[in-house]
Amino acid sequence: MTTRIVCFFFAVSLSLLISVCDAREISLRILYFNDFHGFAEPYKPLGSEEKVGGITYFAAKLNKLRREKPSVFLAAGDMIQGDNWANLFQGRSVIELLNVMRLDAMVLGNHEFDFGQAVLRRRLREARFPVLGANVQGLKGIKPYVIKKVQGVRVAIVGIATPDTAVSTHPRNVAGLKFLSPEDTVKKYLPSLKRRADLVILLTHLGYPVDRALAEKAPGADVIVGGHTHTKLVKPTVIGRTVIVQAWEHAKALGVLDLELKDGKVVKAEGRLEEIKPVAGQEDPKTLHIVKKYQSRVDAILNVKIGVALVDLDADQVRVRETRLGNLVADIIRQRAGAQAAIINGGGIRTSINQGDIIRKQVYAALPFDNYIVAIRLTGRQIRDTLEHGVSGLEELAGRFPQVSGLTFTYDPTAPPGSRVREVTVGGQPLEPEREYTVATNDFLAAGGDGFTAFGEAIRADRTFEVAGGMLKSARLVFSDAGTWIRDVVIDYISARKQVGAELEGRIKAVK
Repeated sequence: MTTRIVCFFFAVSLSLLISVCDAREISLRILYFNDFHGFAEPYKPLGSEEKVGGITYFAAKLNKLRREKPSVFLAAGDMIQGDNWANLFQGRSVIELLNVMRLDAMVLGNHEFDFGQAVLRRRLREARFPVLGANVQGLKGIKPYVIKKVQGVRVAIVGIATPDTAVSTHPRNVAGLKFLSPEDTVKKYLPSLKRRADLVILLTHLGYPVDRALAEKAPGADVIVGGHTHTKLVKPTVIGRTVIVQAWEHAKALGVLDLELKDGKVVKAEGRLEEIKPVAGQEDPKTLHIVKKYQSRVDAILNVKIGVALVDLDADQVRVRETRLGNLVADIIRQRAGAQAAIINGGGIRTSINQGDIIRKQVYAALPFDNYIVAIRLTGRQIRDTLEHGVSGLEELAGRFPQVSGLTFTYDPTAPPGSRVREVTVGGQPLEPEREYTVATNDFLAAGGDGFTAFGEAIRADRTFEVAGGMLKSARLVFSDAGTWIRDVVIDYISARKQVGAELEGRIKAVK
């Protein structure tokens, strides 16, 4: 009898203790950033005299905010590729940095694949944090999710990568991989994780519009920490019970989301962006050591003057309109290939070049991808199809927006995708649908990158098309320079002329 009474009181006491623990309010801070692209040093955006960003200042702010309350630090993809500081070391410098910053988890971005799968697997082995991709099949070294315990709170973090990776990197970089539906993947994992964790975070590289849709179509996650669209989301968005956040780009802002949990539910969410600017004496010493170590190697290779820009060679709007830098690069590609026209993807141009001295590393930053020039015979119909595809992603600022040379075109942005292009000229003459033209581009687009099919359609027509050793081969190729990256062609051009400029010429016009 006595034993039963003791057991009864023990059970009641334990039940009360559990109820008290479940009922207590718990504070948790989520710190996050996205689309870093290796921009380790502060820089001046085009048109600004003030420097922004700087990962050493970012890290100092991160450490301060971490000390204030229990925290989780997350990265929403596109970390290892972009700026020279990352590219010259194929992302190894970034992984070393994130290890020192004690990153808790990272999701794969589409640009994580740009150096190829072998390099990516090396980066995964070097990382002292989990790299997530629940909807990515066929890549060893990644996990679908992790569950971390923070101050007794079980936090599940699920990684979702953009299915657009299959077309936004070179096809050879994703050979053998599958990118599954984000919605289906979330629905697969969410029920189980809701039972096993107190808080479920979707760490995504999908883009803000897709995050919103995901919260509506696959509800149940507490938080979506997103990336991909470089959205400066100053305050969180709430869809149903899901809080959505994103922190701009290039470590120019550190996202802060403070949550209050009670009875296993988020009862309060407050978020903000801490913008990062360089302030003397406010650098984190551990990250500073890493930044200097790699920057000294970058400078030794790339800190060489090659010419002068007579005007600002802008690329800020390269995904929505004609730009000076887009015109210059397209002109150089067309001239090098001896083609009648050139069509390149605006997303292949990443930064502007300011008026004044041009040093080698600026060109490397503007054109970071390992692509080479090809020229292909296309019919007028195929050229029109290519331009239609290029302007089909205006709403999401897709990288396939074209920059052109040797041709002009008008388009109606209000028309449905696929029927936007109006007048097209090549060499000042109206485009003839059945006539063949030589069109220069890069091997990425020629192989079907960014969803461009017309190039592949043309070069497969003679049934000799293949990709061998990473190089395109086809009888319809009239030019192929697989031994020289486009950025080096541009450097040679600038070096030979000493002074370069470009103007907006009305090559691309929006009409109604």
